[in-house]
Amino acid sequence: MNYEQITCDIDGSLMIVTLNRPDKLNAYTGTMGAEIADAFQRADEDDSVRAIIVTGAGRGFCAGADVSGGANSFDTSGSHGAGVFASAGQRSGRFVEAIFNCRKPSIAAINGAAVGVGITMTLPMDIRIASRGAKIGFIFARRGLVPEAGSAWFLPKLVGLPQSLRWCLSGRTFDADEALTGGLVSEVVEPDALLERARQIAHEMTAETSAVSVALTRQMLWRFAGAPDPFELLAIDKPMSVERGGHADVREGVQSFIEKRKPAFSGKVSQDMPSQYPWWSPSE
Repeated sequence: MNYEQITCDIDGSLMIVTLNRPDKLNAYTGTMGAEIADAFQRADEDDSVRAIIVTGAGRGFCAGADVSGGANSFDTSGSHGAGVFASAGQRSGRFVEAIFNCRKPSIAAINGAAVGVGITMTLPMDIRIASRGAKIGFIFARRGLVPEAGSAWFLPKLVGLPQSLRWCLSGRTFDADEALTGGLVSEVVEPDALLERARQIAHEMTAETSAVSVALTRQMLWRFAGAPDPFELLAIDKPMSVERGGHADVREGVQSFIEKRKPAFSGKVSQDMPSQYPWWSPSE
């Protein structure tokens, strides 16, 4: 796929996805959503990619949906509104599912304004860090809209219901320090250090870990965090642990610990996922 509105670069074991409409503060379109989905699917299928970092070109991360169509920007009976929502009916182009189902961890490096879909697109990612001075807003109520991209599910999981209500019902914008205090981002760093810090976090998650273990752990945490009890999880994690126990990755993990050296895991997500995976319906 030739990208028009993002760039996608490989940096060692990392994929760097950059939203690339800097003249419009990287305002979102359906084309951008489809391209993000494609990039995450590529990363998922490429064993050489261990993590994905998403950031924005220029002085913003994503200023929300492209409203250059004026008051009718979200009216899908017109060409502009149809373009904003273009990927909504194409399963292959739905970025939320692509990010959530990806077997590689992802980091949002929020380098400026992240408003509306510009912030909700980061919620299925695993870690969010922001540059000092970034402005964030769940502004839907101020536009007559509702929270989209599954954000009414993701946001309370990340920051709790009271904080979600406070931000979403007011629709106001807030700064990176408030996002840090509220638990939406884990770090606030100086703008010129943002991308390097994201790389450091990515390497922390991948340098000495099994790619298969990370893929499974990510899905277990996301999918069972809101479960009403632990019993469905218990029915999965024990047989998965037993099956994984005979894998070369586990032998290497133990041996490297005994020998006090860094592990060299050989397992690949493309071929070494356990028989219990996926434990959910593919349509979920």
